[in-house]
Amino acid sequence: MSAVPPPRTDADAEPEARERRGGRRSVAVALLLGALGATVVLLASGRTWARGTAAIGSDALQLTADGRAVTGLPAALAIVGLAALVAVFAVRGRSRLLVSGLLALSGLGGALSALFGADGRRALDAQAARTTADSAAHVAGLTQTTWPYVTAAGAVLILAAGLLALRFGRSWPSMGGRYERDGSPRTRTVAAVDPDRPEDLWKALDRGEDPTTDPGADRAH
Repeated sequence: MSAVPPPRTDADAEPEARERRGGRRSVAVALLLGALGATVVLLASGRTWARGTAAIGSDALQLTADGRAVTGLPAALAIVGLAALVAVFAVRGRSRLLVSGLLALSGLGGALSALFGADGRRALDAQAARTTADSAAHVAGLTQTTWPYVTAAGAVLILAAGLLALRFGRSWPSMGGRYERDGSPRTRTVAAVDPDRPEDLWKALDRGEDPTTDPGADRAH
């Protein structure tokens, strides 16, 4: 004789309700953080990160290097992060966990590469060598801007979106309209076909239906 499980109480349902509410809020926050972070990284990495001078004879030539000349990793990882943010909603289960991890790693890698590349000396030295036609030329008077750190801050936002996806992603909705919110398959409504109207017959054929079949008879079975 099998035991009858006890009825669910409000106390049992409260943690699940809190989890669902937290999941809904986290979706909006993660989307905002991920999109904003990627936008910041892409814009800031195109700004001037470092300035310096190169000596040409008795003159000093002003040189500048933007973030993409210094390191292309933050911008590339921001694009990867955007793709991962969209892909989170296209997969489920273990695949969602892996994509969420990729999203977080994209943000972490973008932040670290922006901070480690903030100096910009290598990019300016290469530019000085090209400008002066002297492979031994080096930049002088090197100064840095705040844009590398703005780039790193944007990447941190992508990282935060990935951490939210890792924490709450299993309760997020997925793309595709095959299932309702409760997970049950959607029932397909069969449109009525008037055999005296040729346009109805053609529409039924376009939908892949057999216009000679009576929908009411199918439902009766």
